[in-house]
Amino acid sequence: MKIVATAIPEVVIIEPKVFGDSRGFFLETFQAERYAALGMRRPFIQDNMSRSTRGVLRGLHLQYPKAQGKLVMVLRGCVRDVAVDLRAGSPTFAQHVAVELSEDNRRQLWVPRGFAHGFVVLSEIADFLYKCDDYYCPADEIAIRWNDPAIGIPWDVDAPQLSARDAAAPLLAEMTQLPVYGAI
Repeated sequence: MKIVATAIPEVVIIEPKVFGDSRGFFLETFQAERYAALGMRRPFIQDNMSRSTRGVLRGLHLQYPKAQGKLVMVLRGCVRDVAVDLRAGSPTFAQHVAVELSEDNRRQLWVPRGFAHGFVVLSEIADFLYKCDDYYCPADEIAIRWNDPAIGIPWDVDAPQLSARDAAAPLLAEMTQLPVYGAI
């Protein structure tokens, strides 16, 4: 696999090696020792999948204090995927990494604990897989406004389809409880 560094050192793009021929292709989507070497040392204990249509924007979400790290990938379609550093005191606080994930490029993105995550669907439909290193805890889920100017994500979508919760999410400046850099 190839590792692509990002502007935020903890967030990495992974390009698995693909073996293809006239029958199709094969790739390894996870191997514990290789991924542990990248900083993913906790076991993945929950997998989630979502299906969304063009223009759907999910996010920005994180869990705290019961934080989750996520290894994310697209099985079908194409999305713009984003990780935002929300660790108070971090040198990259409120900065983001945006990457296109698709069934064609087969890239993965590691979204560490303490980072908000979101994506917008660029294709007609997208099937999105999340490998999580802790269980989903609805009581600890935090949403941040998708178009917060303090974060400045270039979604390239003017009027995304949002859930009611995401549409009403607060700005980062309104948040009173965030993860702390070095403590998560």
